[in-house]
Amino acid sequence: MTNREARTREQSLVAVVAGTKAEDVIAVLKRIDEERRNAVEEVTLDLSDSMRKIARTAFPKASRVIDRFHIQKLTCDAVQELRVKHRWDAIQQANNEMEEARQKGKEYNPYRFPNGDTRKELLIRLRISIT
Repeated sequence: MTNREARTREQSLVAVVAGTKAEDVIAVLKRIDEERRNAVEEVTLDLSDSMRKIARTAFPKASRVIDRFHIQKLTCDAVQELRVKHRWDAIQQANNEMEEARQKGKEYNPYRFPNGDTRKELLIRLRISIT
């Protein structure tokens, strides 16, 4: 646990607690004077239920904020899921267009975006930019 306002200077480290069990961490944090704990304005935490319980119990007046890393990870995972869905749609569309061209005896030429990529290629390339 750190004091953000200290900005890594003296007294920036408030507590180090071994373990992640909510009851153990709460017991250690309850040793800090209640008035000082109530003065805490904001607690940054991950998405775990135990961290939420710790923050709510030890710092009841503080607002709880999910850390940036976990928000970014959730966002990237959601975008990745959409990308995969659209990629499968693009593969199916390309297969349908190839079959249609074959039946008409024509050469298959997929649409290319201004950067030269087909829809499938663009969705593959997008994976690199979101990871």
